[in-house]
Amino acid sequence: MTIEQTVEIPPSRRITIDVPREVPEGPVILTFTPALATSNRKPISHYFGILSPETYGDGVAYQRKIRDEWDD
Repeated sequence: MTIEQTVEIPPSRRITIDVPREVPEGPVILTFTPALATSNRKPISHYFGILSPETYGDGVAYQRKIRDEWDD
């Protein structure tokens, strides 16, 4: 079960949590995630497929070409 609630942090930096009755008594794990830390991030899957396969051609051939430029 996951329960998510967005709250405003007051100047005192203290919050009180009222747990719904559906949550059974006993040990729980609370996770705190500041919204500012994740608001600008996009999942990496957002960038999949941005480059056309023709951009670099065959990935292995391109890598070998780059390595061939190194001095031994």
